[in-house]
Amino acid sequence: MCYASFGQNKIDLKAAFDIENKQIRISQTIQYQNTTQDELQSIYLNDWNNSYSTKKTPLAIRLADEYKNVFHLAKNEDRGFSVIISIKQEGEDLVFKQVKNQLDIIKVELKNPLKPNEFYNIQLEYIVQIPSDKFTSYGITNTGDLNLRYWYITPAIYDGQWQYYSNKDLDDLYIPAADVHLDIEYPLGYKLTSELDISNQSQSTDKQFIELKGKNILNTKLFLNKVSTFNTIQKDGFSLISNMDDEGLDVIEKVLITERVTTFIQQKLGNYPHNQLLLTSIDYNKDPLYGLNFLPNFIKPYPNHFQYELKLLKVALRNYLENTLLINPRTDQWLLDGIQMYYLIDYVDEHYPNMKFLGGLSDVWGIRSFHAADMRFNEKYTMAYMLMARTNRDQPLTMAKDSLLKFNNSIANKYKAGIGLKYLDDFINHDVVENSLASFVIENKLKPVSTTDFETYIKSKTDKNIDWFFTDYLNTRKKIDFKIKKVHKTEDSITLTIKNKQNNSMPVSLYTLNNDSIISKTWIENITENKTITIPRNDANKLVLNYNSIIPEINARDNWKSLKGFFFNNKPLQFRVFQDIEDPYYNQVFFMPILEFNNIYDGVTLGFRVYNKTVLRKLFNYRFEPQYSLKSKTFTGSAAVFMTHYLENSDLYAINYGMSAGYSSYAENLFVRQLSPSLMFLFREKNDFRSNKKESLTLRYVDIKRDKDINNVLTSNEPNYGVFNARYIDSDDNLINFSKWYTDVQIAKNFSKLSFNYEYRRLYESNRQLNLRFFAGTFLKNNNDPNSNYFSFALDRPTDYLFEYPYLGRSEESGIFSQQYIDAEGGFKSKLDTPFANQWLTTANASTTLWKYVLLYGDIGLVKNKFNDPHFVYDSGIRINLVTDYFEIYLPIYSNLGWETGLPNYDQKIRFKFTVDPQALLGLFRRRWY
Repeated sequence: MCYASFGQNKIDLKAAFDIENKQIRISQTIQYQNTTQDELQSIYLNDWNNSYSTKKTPLAIRLADEYKNVFHLAKNEDRGFSVIISIKQEGEDLVFKQVKNQLDIIKVELKNPLKPNEFYNIQLEYIVQIPSDKFTSYGITNTGDLNLRYWYITPAIYDGQWQYYSNKDLDDLYIPAADVHLDIEYPLGYKLTSELDISNQSQSTDKQFIELKGKNILNTKLFLNKVSTFNTIQKDGFSLISNMDDEGLDVIEKVLITERVTTFIQQKLGNYPHNQLLLTSIDYNKDPLYGLNFLPNFIKPYPNHFQYELKLLKVALRNYLENTLLINPRTDQWLLDGIQMYYLIDYVDEHYPNMKFLGGLSDVWGIRSFHAADMRFNEKYTMAYMLMARTNRDQPLTMAKDSLLKFNNSIANKYKAGIGLKYLDDFINHDVVENSLASFVIENKLKPVSTTDFETYIKSKTDKNIDWFFTDYLNTRKKIDFKIKKVHKTEDSITLTIKNKQNNSMPVSLYTLNNDSIISKTWIENITENKTITIPRNDANKLVLNYNSIIPEINARDNWKSLKGFFFNNKPLQFRVFQDIEDPYYNQVFFMPILEFNNIYDGVTLGFRVYNKTVLRKLFNYRFEPQYSLKSKTFTGSAAVFMTHYLENSDLYAINYGMSAGYSSYAENLFVRQLSPSLMFLFREKNDFRSNKKESLTLRYVDIKRDKDINNVLTSNEPNYGVFNARYIDSDDNLINFSKWYTDVQIAKNFSKLSFNYEYRRLYESNRQLNLRFFAGTFLKNNNDPNSNYFSFALDRPTDYLFEYPYLGRSEESGIFSQQYIDAEGGFKSKLDTPFANQWLTTANASTTLWKYVLLYGDIGLVKNKFNDPHFVYDSGIRINLVTDYFEIYLPIYSNLGWETGLPNYDQKIRFKFTVDPQALLGLFRRRWY
């Protein structure tokens, strides 16, 4: 770094609020000191209000990436922008422009070069058009209240290079501390709330005036409310202002809790350098206590005072650190997260050591038998991080904040940072990390700091080698996984080999126990692959690695060895009803009752699932589902056994292989048995997890044995067959631009075929949606019965001989279930006179928006059957798109049949797409987080 401080920076601002027109007229002076040895010809300013100005700003793109369509579909008057009237220096206009592709960053050419240690002083006149709060929670509400953050222009930091970033709804603007002076004019009937000090206040017949001041200020959140919900609690000259949900607590309880929280923070981190700390419901809603917050409001597992206390503490720690540590939150966010989570864990350990993760639910009959009911509250942090680590979706803590998956940014990386500091503290011993964290914050308040500064500081407090924390733990995705490999015992000593199953230099703790009593604890370092050590026995009968679970190990199932008996590591079976969290000391088997409706032939099925999948993903998984079908009065079901291998730092990130089987009805009183071994390769962009571009290659063999249907020639005279299938898929699933294509090869005894499918979807700025699809398929060989179309390409309703589509009534030729639409092969909605092709088929499908969720669709194609000329086909109609790809209705209008609306039994021509698979519906949630 090229600086020792950010200098004495100042912002003087006069703002006139015109709430009726959603505008703020601002006159502003900015003073910024160049603390480097460089001479600056130009400067940069942050104008984050202008990030709302178009649908192509980094903010708009970020929201679309996370499938939030509220911004893209918003009216122009709901989006904010800035209009800069002038930027002057010493009374002369300066040349300025917006940075390319970053409309919320302004480059200004100075009148004279800014020399080292000198100040620039510029004057700005501009108008802020306030955006709706529905995009990022900041802006103007439907009721006319204002929740403002980043609402005026601020200087960007120069520390040897310019540090400016676009707004991406990450609340991470990086600006220097400044002395702030605001003169604000706003309408009568509003209450203004800020964490700045009020130095003067007055009003006229129709307006209010307030003067706000603060020294070394980073955040200037401002709230204008018709009915204020903020309450202030004061203690020793310090005020805590909050409008967070108080869980129905009375005033006395809130005061006591607030005093306890503020006392804890001040004891740990020293006095807050400002007079007021502002905590808002927006702060909490953007960074809540994840976990059981997903439960309905009427289920409250924790006491109200505990929930409020933790909410208050979490937000208070966040705001305290953000307003005191001058750190680059885009690149060094882990340090703020780590300190926040470290003390959040500390607080619960100190004040609520017996609090369980499930709270009061842990004592409820039926729940208390679960291993999850034994889990302590603070264990949730490791588990949440493991959700990503176990599925190869974790990212380094030092990765730029805007490159993180939403789940990592909001949950996993925060938790990994906190438990990492706890891991480091346990390794160093003597509370070195806790004391160092406190002194680091106290000594560096309102000073620019970085990860490098923290590393230097913490290393100065210990003689132990902690390079592993800053190299492997922070900067890489390297997992932690140790195993006790070999044990040789004598009466006096134990010789054991510890295996490091991952390529890292991180240490592990080794405990010797006598039953559940700890005899000794030793830290083992520098385990490259295997390390053999000898320790005193001291009556130990068990060896355990990471006994206190401080270390976030990806697999703790091989961490212990019993010194009793011959079978050192014999884990007993444990049977549980319903899925549970992993218990590393048992081989767990889960049972879950099943009530399903998969097709009209079996009707409702009752049964149970036997499986080994825990909340955290395992590499080896099995599932058996015996069921009894109430309608077909037959035992049906399915089974699957799969193994997954994850590969790091490679575009090929997972290999999955296994076997699946099933037995179910495919028609009335007719059953099918499926058996399918498969191998799948999964690809993604190794340097950009946020990219939705994915690829996969699936190889499988599908063996089918069916009851022969003598009444339906469409089902083929050969009821038993096997098909080898290879499919390559390339998809880029985005809200604005969606594209996906695949090529598919099938080889069987009597036929082989090749097909290609391409889909494209575009959401335009006018909110019009365009959907295009192209399909082409040809038989390379076809020796099937010419009287049967069972293996033929289908124009409107595939026969699904591989049994891969979710048909509710796959063999129906009439009635509502025959109208189910599957977007495959020809993709036609109308049932035409040439529904199959036994030689080749090519079609194009398109639809576009008419109004909101109502679209116009049209399909064209060529159907080629043996001994016949190609037949041109077409249809058109209305598509009602209630939930894209999940619930849609198709109303045919015109086709080769003519005007279908005038034909008899029109209700039987209506098609529908309907998904009942909960896993498919969960995909709508997952894509926003992963």
